[in-house]
Amino acid sequence: MIRDVAFGQFFPGKSIIHRVDPRAKIIMLTAFLIIIFCTFNYLSLLLVTLFTATFIALSGVPVKFYFKSLKVIVFIVLITSVLNMFYGTGDPIWEWGILKITLNGINRAIFITVRIICLILASSCLTFTTSPTDLTDALERLMKPLNKIHFPVHEIAMMMSLALRFVPTLLEETDKITQAQKARGADMESGNIFQRIKSFIPILIPLFVSAFRRAYDLATAMECRCYRGGNGRTRMKIIHMTKTDVISFCILGFIICGVVLCNIFVTAAI
Repeated sequence: MIRDVAFGQFFPGKSIIHRVDPRAKIIMLTAFLIIIFCTFNYLSLLLVTLFTATFIALSGVPVKFYFKSLKVIVFIVLITSVLNMFYGTGDPIWEWGILKITLNGINRAIFITVRIICLILASSCLTFTTSPTDLTDALERLMKPLNKIHFPVHEIAMMMSLALRFVPTLLEETDKITQAQKARGADMESGNIFQRIKSFIPILIPLFVSAFRRAYDLATAMECRCYRGGNGRTRMKIIHMTKTDVISFCILGFIICGVVLCNIFVTAAI
């Protein structure tokens, strides 16, 4: 499963989403994540789902990579959905002892599941269509006003970008270490939960050593290239807002208005 994780990877392309300014994509993603949790009826939830599917189609990234990004959270989504089914109020549809399933609980489970899936897919769309360099520049530009209070904007943006960049690298390293330990006879699939946790120690220790080694090599490489932070640095590629960004903001504005109107005029489902 680890080798199939696609979250954090960048897929070069020339789609409409690739051409959108990275600052606009970050702002739109932030607004969209807020809107996702403001869906209080099925019509607004459908609107958000269609918006997510449209952006996935326009990104030009194969759909299978989006499904790969969901593999990691499938278990979490299932557990969350099942738990929410038992937290509803109203007349029970099914009841056994202290456990009961109501129509309200089923609605809660559906809403939570769709919201989490849309959240992961929208976040994956950003990382799939934005290179780490563009993402760093966009974060730095957006946080630039914080320089006035001596906030280390460039350093924070660089750390966030590097952390995102090394997600697939560390996952690949984890998979290699796991396969190597299994080849040496390590048993990681049998026993109780405590034995399974203990069996992961031979994986975690080499993984931490490898992560620190990669961090040290990266720091050495940056020092050899005379990296001294953001002061006085220039950029080969200057990002600018274009008509595509304005159109994207307008589309997002229509989605926000649609969700708000649905919440006002449609009876809440939960």
